[in-house]
Amino acid sequence: MPETSSVVSRRWTVIVSGLLICVIALVVLYAGRTAFHSPLAAVVLAAIGLVAVLLQLRLRQVPPSAVRAPRWLNVAGILCAVCALFADRLRLSANLSQVTALGAVGCFAVSSFIVLDGIRKGRVTPK
Repeated sequence: MPETSSVVSRRWTVIVSGLLICVIALVVLYAGRTAFHSPLAAVVLAAIGLVAVLLQLRLRQVPPSAVRAPRWLNVAGILCAVCALFADRLRLSANLSQVTALGAVGCFAVSSFIVLDGIRKGRVTPK
């Protein structure tokens, strides 16, 4: 019996989801207990979550014009993450470093929400 494209697509979605869970598990296992008090750990986990959402968008059989990730928001999140990463070199205060990390996480979260909402609205519900 030939496999349908939805079964193949679902299989790849499950495989990629498993790989992303392994990446998060590696981050948690090899990071010390004090690492999770760092704002950079939140930025890394938010970036992994954004990658998961963008991979889900790529693997679904959705027309490219149906759902778009807001690039300006992702660029703003990347800029905030870079500022948080190099806060010492940029001579940012501790409070400003935490604000930039929070800004990166917020940008990634809003971008993920927009993409997931677009995927949800694009779904055709059977009647």
